Amino acid sequence: MQLKLFFIFIFISAFVSSKAQLCQGNLGDAVVNINFGAGANPGSPLPAAATSYSYISFDCPQDGAYTVRNNTTSCFGDSWYSLVQDHTGNAGGYFMLVNASFQPGDFYVDTVYGLCPNTTFEFAGWIMNILKPSACGSNGIQPNITFKIETTAGALLQSFNTGNLPADALPTWKQYGFQFKTPAGINDVVVRITNNAPGGCGNDLALDDITFRPCGPVVNATINGDGSNNTKDLCIGDNSSLTFKSVVSPGYSNPAFQWQKSTDGINWTDIPGATTTTFIRTATGTGSYYYRLAVAEAGNINSPNCRVVSNTLNVVVHDLPVTSAQSNSPVCDGTTLTLTATGGVQYKWRGPNSFNASGSPVNINSINQNAAGKYFVTVTTAIGCSNTDSATVSILPKPTANAGNDAGICEGGSTMLNGSGGNAFAWSPSAGLSADNIASPLASPADSTQYILTVTGNNGCKDDDTVAVNVYKKPTANAGPDRAMIERQTIQINASAQGTNIFYNWAPNIYINDPNVLMPLVSPPRDTTYTLHVTSGFGCGVATDDVFIKVYKKVIVPNAFSPNGDGINDVWNIEALDAYPGSDLSVFNRYGQAVYHSRGYNKKWNGTYNDKPLPAGTYYFVIDLNNNALPKLTGWVMILR
Repeated sequence: MQLKLFFIFIFISAFVSSKAQLCQGNLGDAVVNINFGAGANPGSPLPAAATSYSYISFDCPQDGAYTVRNNTTSCFGDSWYSLVQDHTGNAGGYFMLVNASFQPGDFYVDTVYGLCPNTTFEFAGWIMNILKPSACGSNGIQPNITFKIETTAGALLQSFNTGNLPADALPTWKQYGFQFKTPAGINDVVVRITNNAPGGCGNDLALDDITFRPCGPVVNATINGDGSNNTKDLCIGDNSSLTFKSVVSPGYSNPAFQWQKSTDGINWTDIPGATTTTFIRTATGTGSYYYRLAVAEAGNINSPNCRVVSNTLNVVVHDLPVTSAQSNSPVCDGTTLTLTATGGVQYKWRGPNSFNASGSPVNINSINQNAAGKYFVTVTTAIGCSNTDSATVSILPKPTANAGNDAGICEGGSTMLNGSGGNAFAWSPSAGLSADNIASPLASPADSTQYILTVTGNNGCKDDDTVAVNVYKKPTANAGPDRAMIERQTIQINASAQGTNIFYNWAPNIYINDPNVLMPLVSPPRDTTYTLHVTSGFGCGVATDDVFIKVYKKVIVPNAFSPNGDGINDVWNIEALDAYPGSDLSVFNRYGQAVYHSRGYNKKWNGTYNDKPLPAGTYYFVIDLNNNALPKLTGWVMILR
């Protein structure tokens, strides 16, 4: 069957206002299943069809154009919703983005070949009006589409008008559908789509996941007459036969039936001879098996494109669990014995000294010699299949490790570790050690480190002990970024410092509220450099750093700059605004349209609007310093190119 992709996209638009047109019975497998694929932007153009719409390879198509993408971002001044994934939630999945033509009228006519006669079909898909309700002055154009299905001789089979499709408060995918019935002897139909709304500000759509499926009566299949659960779990050895039954509501004048099976729930094959509403499944080997009943008019049952199918029944035959009982034996006296098992969801243990426990793993703390022996576990799966295994445990005496006393060093220093208690020694981590396999290595770690000493006795049993080497970090000073202020203003220095057991002092000790805190308040009457001194309480040194306080008499606003990329005067630099982090700056063109706004002035204006260079000319500014003592500043600035 030839079915042009673009027809499917626009056709789905006609379903927005008639969700009731979706199939009320059961559906067959999709004759057409369009999800647009997946990959990097942009997606490929749709196959050629009878349409005046043009394909673009970038985001945000203009009126009369479309594109295929896996996302769209801030189109037309952020008047469209930004989509980061397709309808199914696949971040790389494509959807179709459509901007309708300016002129209403037929925009797609195509012929669909090879349909089943005397069969009802459903077209369905997911659609979103991507125009925000607030766009276009809250008066955006709403899509409005008429859909017609005709015979190839021109006779009308079905017609449908969507009415206006309003925008949603949030970006929302919605499924819509439409169905029609092919007359006896008719295999081919003509689809005619008319766009009733004009282009312009609005009439914009996103389309995804489109299907064309046979629609028929309700077909409900059950296992052994139990309609509450469509899945049956069995254990091997208890794999008795099952009876599948299906109830088919009225809808076909002469229905025919065919049971199908699958091992993956995707690819289906007909079961020979299973052509009634009842099917008896015989025992099978282990595995997952899927079953469903296909139904069609008797003359169409041999065509998969004409069938509807029931819900899927799933029979899972499980083998007995493969169990594995293990332990960390041999273990040393006084340590922890760990019993583990796999293969199920429930584990029941029994062992020496009337031991009983449940779960995996099971830990037995402070194990002793009397706990040696064989431990048995019964493993049970979620459906009740069980198996048994065992593990033998031995208990050994252990040595006693001693890693010595904790120590402290300045960053870059070293200390000797003193280990004892065994015949062999292993230190971990080895970083910072002169050797990791001797009793007393020299430790020079870069950071405070807890070393683990593992000693091994004559019987191979091990014991651990730990020792901490604390590294006192040398002081570091960061007096913070240089600051700007207006004369008679008070600001706080944003300094930071690092190190172990450190204290601070500032110089000079003038115009500062407290020279011994990290972030003091200062109010110098003129440009001043303050020096931060950070001193280690452990004698690990002193660090210093400077901060320059620029004191401005008033705010000076340059009246011209030349953003031509030559590296000279490329931005509008209002230095004194650094002293007013809460200032509010707006720039307008001669028509009163805002072309720049900034809260604070950390990022200087480079003469662009929406990342596009503005033309040379005069622009007007308003600066609110948000200081009750100072008035707003207004004036003009000229962009020179």
